[in-house]
This record gives sequence, C-alpha cells and structure tokens, in this order.
Amino acid sequence: MQYINYREERQRGTLDFPLEFHHVSKAHPQHYMPFHWHVEFELIRILEGNLLFTLDGQEYRLSKNFVIFIPAGAVHSGIPDDDCVYECIVFDINMLMNKSDSCCKLVRKISEHEIEFQIIYDDSYNNIHQIAWTLFEACSSQSLGYELVAHGTLFQFLGLIYSNGYYTTATSSSRVLKRIKQLKKALEFIESSYTNQITLQELSDSVDMSPKYFCRFFQEMTHRTPIDYLNYYRIEMACYQLLTTSQSITEVAYNSGFNDLSYFIKTFKKYKGTTPKKYLKT
Repeated sequence: MQYINYREERQRGTLDFPLEFHHVSKAHPQHYMPFHWHVEFELIRILEGNLLFTLDGQEYRLSKNFVIFIPAGAVHSGIPDDDCVYECIVFDINMLMNKSDSCCKLVRKISEHEIEFQIIYDDSYNNIHQIAWTLFEACSSQSLGYELVAHGTLFQFLGLIYSNGYYTTATSSSRVLKRIKQLKKALEFIESSYTNQITLQELSDSVDMSPKYFCRFFQEMTHRTPIDYLNYYRIEMACYQLLTTSQSITEVAYNSGFNDLSYFIKTFKKYKGTTPKKYLKT
C-alpha cells in the first residue's frame, strides 16, 4: 500500500467499482503506515504479528485477527512489528448508495458522520469476523464474481453494526474537530515541504500556533515531536524511493530533505535499525 500523501487523492479501483485491496508484509515498501487520511472508508485486518495503530489521536495496540473499521477523513497511522502482516480494503461508500431507499438512508448516516461506529473488533466478535474474512478473501482472490461478494458483504458488515448497536450518535466536540483539522494542515505542510529545510517556526506557522504550543499539541496527537516525525517521514519516503527507483543512496538522501549524507545514514539507522545499503540488500 502506498501511503505517500497525507490526503490521498487518487482513484480507488475503477469508477464502476471504487474499491482497492492491499496485502502488506515486511517486504512491502510501505510496511509502516505514516499519518495520512483519505475521503474513503477503510477496513484493515491483521493476519500476523502486532500493530500499534493511531486514529485521530487515540492509540490502539492490536494483534492477530483484529479488524479495524476506519471512517472517512480520520487521520490514522500504523507502526507494525517485523512479523506483522495486514491487509487493507479502501472503498468509496457511495458505491453502496445505488440500492433501495431504505438502505441509502442507513448508509448515508454513516457517510455523513451522523453516527460514530465502533472502530476496533477483536476475534470475540464472531459475526463481524465471519463477514470481514469473507470480504477480504474475495478481494484477495479476485475470482469471477468477487465484486458481487464485496458488495454483499459490505452491506452485511454495515447491517451488523446497526443491528448489534456497534455505534453511537455523533458527539464529537468542536474543539476535537478543530484539533484534527489543525493536525491535517500540519501533516499536509510536511508532505508538501519535506524535501526542503523546514524550521519549527514554519511548522507552527502552518497552523497559526506558537512553537511551544505547537510542540505540545503535535506530540499529544501523534506521540512524536514535530522534528522527530519530520525525520521519520523523510526516512519513510527515502525507503520508498530506494525500493522503487534506480536513484543512488546519495540522490535519495538529497531528494528526501537531507543535505548531509552522513546525517542521512545516521538518521536512517535510527529509524530502520540498519543502513540504507543493507536495507536495499535485505
């Protein structure tokens, strides 16, 4: 899965079937999931290992067989351990709106955030797991008719949320929404400027905060300092370039916002536990 932009703005699947499936293991160039958001909904299932997952400032430690249902617009990230294997289905919920009026009314409550559904489901939720596993297996195989299975199981999944009461009426305060919007602005500024030299003052200015308050705010929301996250993001982008382009390590370093090769190697080792050269070999 290519989590490059904080707000992903690309077509999911096709216009007729706006759903995309990804299988992500350690060998994937984007095994780590930097903070990002998108206008589509997303389902994630964990097949192996553990995932430290953050959604709108709330942190979850998840393990094998957990299912995550991510609402549209939510800022989220994931830090997997080395053994973690997970799969993602990103879909436009509007694909479910061309059905009966009664279905559309219920789907619209979700798409317009009138309700806040439960995010995390462990393997004790047998009904949710049965439907989710059917959906993921169909999208993984992409055998003849899988689109029908995907449509049907998504309706079943949302139906179970309603029938089992796995939701609450939306109550997010204006302060919470404001903080999420501010975080999105800061993340988008980093995404658009990480190849340049960025100061803490510039980061704080992007959301109209003082540097001192911005540092506290950013760490509360992401559990990292702004500069630590900036370097972490640069290294993630460097990893993607190393694995998907023919650029040299020096070129990747400069294209990722580092103007000193030795510092790039030192920072790379801090976040990846190895040097860029050894990372490429493995």
